[in-house]
Amino acid sequence: MYKTQSEASEFLQRFLSELENTSEDREVLLCAPFTALGIISKSLHGSRVQLGAQNVHWEDEGAYTGEIAAPMLTEIGVRNVIVGHSERRQYFGETDETVNKRLLAAQRHGLTPILCVGETKQQRDAGETEQLIATQLKKDLVDVDQQNLIIAYEPIWAIGTGDTCEVSEANRIIGIIRSQLNVADVPIQYGGSVKPNNIDEIMAQPEIDGVLVGGASLEADSFGRIVNYQ
Repeated sequence: MYKTQSEASEFLQRFLSELENTSEDREVLLCAPFTALGIISKSLHGSRVQLGAQNVHWEDEGAYTGEIAAPMLTEIGVRNVIVGHSERRQYFGETDETVNKRLLAAQRHGLTPILCVGETKQQRDAGETEQLIATQLKKDLVDVDQQNLIIAYEPIWAIGTGDTCEVSEANRIIGIIRSQLNVADVPIQYGGSVKPNNIDEIMAQPEIDGVLVGGASLEADSFGRIVNYQ
């Protein structure tokens, strides 16, 4: 929940200048708050940056005050949507059942969802990480088309805390996630205190296909350095 429309426009101007020499094989996606999506969409025409949203409802319309339907997103050029982010699960009552419904709705309308899975500090300390993630995947992915999917592993204890999951451990967990999918080449990202000073090491890991960036994406130069990892 950052950036008004004017702040988003200002950010985008600076961020796009960071991408002038970015390698062609890099896929760049901005998942902005709903109020900023329209104005960003207009500014992205002809650029290499794609547009994503932070959530989507499972119905196409209806009495769901405060929710956003997939057709509202696709109309303004949104291609991707984050589903099941840990903050939605933690603060807003998101369950694996509602995550599954949102995933199916996104795909029904041609959106590519980014499914977030991950454990809390308490669950990790109790040795429950692998089991928890396996359960999340099993419930979240019922009838979901894995050909049109991105997964993000976000250890909740490493989000906004400054604690980064050891890269070798993140790589191991992402390998475990991959082993439980029907489609081997689903892009799997790491998310959790990704910063300019650790991005090169993260992206050197063989199982990690990309990153879901939080706080470090709010400054154009910081996010630019992450996109332009070495």
